[in-house]
Amino acid sequence: MSGRTAIVAGASGLVGGHCLRRLLASGLHEQVVAFVRGPLNVMHKRLQQRTVDFDCLGRMSAFPRAQDVFCCLGTTMKKAGSEVAFRKVDYEYVVRLAETSRRTGADRFFLVSAVGADPKSRVFYSRVKGEAEDAVARLGFSGLHIFRPSLLVGSRPEKRPAEELGIAAARLVSGVFFGSARKYRPIKADTVARAMIVVAREGSPGKHVYTSDEMEGLATLP
Repeated sequence: MSGRTAIVAGASGLVGGHCLRRLLASGLHEQVVAFVRGPLNVMHKRLQQRTVDFDCLGRMSAFPRAQDVFCCLGTTMKKAGSEVAFRKVDYEYVVRLAETSRRTGADRFFLVSAVGADPKSRVFYSRVKGEAEDAVARLGFSGLHIFRPSLLVGSRPEKRPAEELGIAAARLVSGVFFGSARKYRPIKADTVARAMIVVAREGSPGKHVYTSDEMEGLATLP
């Protein structure tokens, strides 16, 4: 173990849950702090669970002094209910987490974004994702690693019929996704998490962006 501390935000989500479990198993960090809204059914001697209100994150008492932050926050337009509510989670909460952790000493930020993220996109979802990426990039982390998965495959506590239909359709035509289009293939949430751990272990400085096909390759590394 490196003596470093990691924060995982969104640990109850699809990618965040896998990321948390793989971080604990990896031994990369002396302590892993999960920011949660309610208790997780995960027990580990190096895990600390902190109940967090992201609306008040900047005023959180004794904010953990972590070096690595794994941000797996995200929602959907359907779940959020409005563009304003969606932006609060996928932009405001993400940037607030990055600002607060950077101010308290974090030097690496691992952000789960989405394929097509672009601050100039005409698509609201993609534009918000791109704006969040840009805002975090301006904070000066020594290492910023952005993961842009396509449709995520995995078991969720809640049903998302439209998303499941889209994944099924994408799988049927996945054979036509080759070359630069491979980044649009569906990807398992655990594959994203495995790629994040590999990148954290390697510790490359600077800003890096990983597409689904690149994450697939990273996840095969020992």
